[in-house]
Amino acid sequence: MDAAAKPSNLNIANVLTVIRIVGVPFFGWFLLTQDGESVGMRVTAWVAFALLMITDRIDGDLARKYDLVTNFGKLADPIADKALTGMAFVGLSIIGQLWWWVTIVVLVREWGITLMRFAIKKYGVMPASQGGKVKTMLQALALGGYILPFEIWNNPFTDVMLGITHVLMAAAVAVTLWTGVLYIRDARTIRRESKAAASS
Repeated sequence: MDAAAKPSNLNIANVLTVIRIVGVPFFGWFLLTQDGESVGMRVTAWVAFALLMITDRIDGDLARKYDLVTNFGKLADPIADKALTGMAFVGLSIIGQLWWWVTIVVLVREWGITLMRFAIKKYGVMPASQGGKVKTMLQALALGGYILPFEIWNNPFTDVMLGITHVLMAAAVAVTLWTGVLYIRDARTIRRESKAAASS
């Protein structure tokens, strides 16, 4: 595709990505209101989180289906994901629903990879991998489980649902760390190939 035919950054896929970023503080406010002790606000936070995560799937599908993939989208989409899930991790740790060590380990990996994306931008854009998409899905499911106020409802299914959520989070942390290693490998490859091409 030549430069004249490249899609504009102002397209529906990128707009949805920006909406996801703008929605992050609203989700955070719902989650942290009354220190997470309000059933109504926790459910509202869950709905907001679910809707914002759905936009991640929609904007990606639209970008690929209608050839709206842009370098802005490749960079902004993972940033939007990390802003939303990052708010969820930190918020859940603040209200005591998630161990701080999990939040710290995941966020160090997430933002470390994001900074690395910017660092190698001059060599090439590193799009999200399939493993990264699996990681995002596992994180979303686990975070959604913690956001729902099972511990407040205290019904017969509370322990079962929290157990499932713990397993999902363990899987999410494992995949998060593994894909981080793979992204570092890919970044080194992009940098090496770019330098080789420049010197040839």
